[in-house]
Amino acid sequence: MWRLNKVRHKAGRQGDSLEELRLKRREHEKALRQARRDRQLVSKRLLLTEDEEQSEVTMDTTSGEQDVVSLFHKLQHSGPEREAHLKALSKALRDPSAQLTFIKQENSMHLLVGLLTGSDAQCRLQAVQCLHKLSHSPHTNVAPACLPATPYLLTYLSGQSTKFTELCLYTLGNLCPDSDAVKEKLLAQGIIPALASCIENQRYNLAVVEAVGFTLSQLLQAKDAAEKIIPMVLASSLPSSLLSVLTPDPKFGLAPAIECAWCLHYLACSEYSRELLAHGALLQCSSLLLSLGGAVAEGNREEGLELLVCPLLRCVGNLLSICPVDSLSSQVGDVRLVVSLCALLQTYIHTQPALARETAWVLNNLTAHSSAVCSALLTLSLVPGLIQLLPFSQGINTMVLRVLANIAHKKKEFCVQLARLGLLSTLCATLKMADQEMVTLSLEVLFVLLVSRPQVADEFVRQGGVSLLEAIQYNSEGEMRQRAAYLLEHHLLSYPSDCTADNIPCS
Repeated sequence: MWRLNKVRHKAGRQGDSLEELRLKRREHEKALRQARRDRQLVSKRLLLTEDEEQSEVTMDTTSGEQDVVSLFHKLQHSGPEREAHLKALSKALRDPSAQLTFIKQENSMHLLVGLLTGSDAQCRLQAVQCLHKLSHSPHTNVAPACLPATPYLLTYLSGQSTKFTELCLYTLGNLCPDSDAVKEKLLAQGIIPALASCIENQRYNLAVVEAVGFTLSQLLQAKDAAEKIIPMVLASSLPSSLLSVLTPDPKFGLAPAIECAWCLHYLACSEYSRELLAHGALLQCSSLLLSLGGAVAEGNREEGLELLVCPLLRCVGNLLSICPVDSLSSQVGDVRLVVSLCALLQTYIHTQPALARETAWVLNNLTAHSSAVCSALLTLSLVPGLIQLLPFSQGINTMVLRVLANIAHKKKEFCVQLARLGLLSTLCATLKMADQEMVTLSLEVLFVLLVSRPQVADEFVRQGGVSLLEAIQYNSEGEMRQRAAYLLEHHLLSYPSDCTADNIPCS
C-alpha cells in the first residue's frame, strides 16, 4: 500500500540523533497538513542537505551574524574556495538574525543572483540553497529582498536537475505568502504558466510534482486568489495535470497526491468550481475515494492515508453541491462510492471525528438528489451502521440524521425499510437529547416516517413515542414545541400516552 514518504535526495550516514531529527521534521510537516482540515493554512518548507541535517543535531547559531558578514566579504572575491564559502553561508542563513544581517549588506542580493546565474553549476546549487534558507525566514521583509532572484528561479523550473528544480519550487512557494508585492511580482513574471509547464514536463518526477503542488497551494490560499489567481490556473493546463496525479504511487508515497488534492480543494470551493467539474474532477476524486475507502474496508490503516482523504472529501462534497441532478450518475461513476464513504466514516469516527463529520457531509450531498444512492445504502445494508452513529456528538449525528432524512424523503417504501431497520427506536432516544438541532431534525424525520404508512405510527406509539412528544410540547419552546404539537394533533391524537397497542409490524 501507499506510504507517506518524501522523495528526497539520497540519504547519507544516519545516526540515531539524525534519524530522530528527521522523524520530528516529518511529524511537524504532517501536523501542518492536518491543520488544513479546519482552516486554510499557509506554511513554509525547508529542505536541508544531508550534511546540514547531520550538523543540525549540534548546531550553534550564536555566531551566525558574524559568520554571514565575514562570508559575504569573502564571496566578493573569486577563488577556488568560493563554493565552500557559499556552502557555509547556506548553513549560517538558517539563523533568522543572520538572514536579516545578510539582506542589510550592500549588494548582498546582487552578489547572490550573480552566483545563481553564473557558469559554475555547484555555485549555482549553493546559491539557490542560500535563497531557499532566506525564503524560510520568519521576517516578512526578507521575501521582498529576494525579488531580484525570482525571474531566474522561474526560468530554472525548466531545468533537468531534480534537486535544483525542487529547491527553486520550494523557495518560490515560501516567498508567495509573505508579501502581496512578492505575489503580484511572481504572477506578473509568469509563475502560473511556469508551474503548468513544470508539472507537465516532469509528471513522472514525483518529487518535483509534490513541490509544484506545494507552491501552487501557497498561491491559491491568497485572499484575492478568486479574483487574480484561480482564473489563471483554470485557463492553464494545471487542472488536468493536478487530476492526473490522483493515482498514488505505491513506491513513492502519497505526498504528491496530497499536495495536488489540496490545490483541487481550493479550486473546488471557489466560485469557479463549475469549470473544475467540467474537467472531470468529480469523477476522478470520487474514483480515488472509492479506492481508498476499499483499502480501509479491507483493514488498511496506512499512516497518512487520512491526509489524502480529507481534501478529496472536500472536493467531492463541494462539487456534488453544484452537479446537475441529471448528470450525477455519470459524474460520480459508481454508487458503490457509498460503501467506501461508510467504511471511512466507521474508521475515523473515534480517531478523527472531524474527518468522520466531513465524510457524513459528503454522504449528505450525495443522497440529497439521488434516489439511486439512497437505494444503494438500503440494499447494501449500510443503513444499520449509520443508525448506530446517531448517539455520537461533534456534529456527526446531525449530519448522519440528515442522510437518513434524505433517504426518507425519497420514497414511502424507503420509510418503511428505515422503520424496520430500527430508526424509530433510535429516534425515541434522539428525541431525549439536549442538542436542540438534533431534536428538531429527529422531529422532521419522524414526520416523514409517520405520514408514509399508518403501521409506522402504530409502531412509534407502541414504543412510547407519544409521551416523548408530550414532554417536548410542554418543556420546549419555538420550533420544537410546534413540531411536537403538530405531530400529536394530526397523526397521533387518537393514541393515549400510555398506549399499549398491539405490535403491528411495519409492512
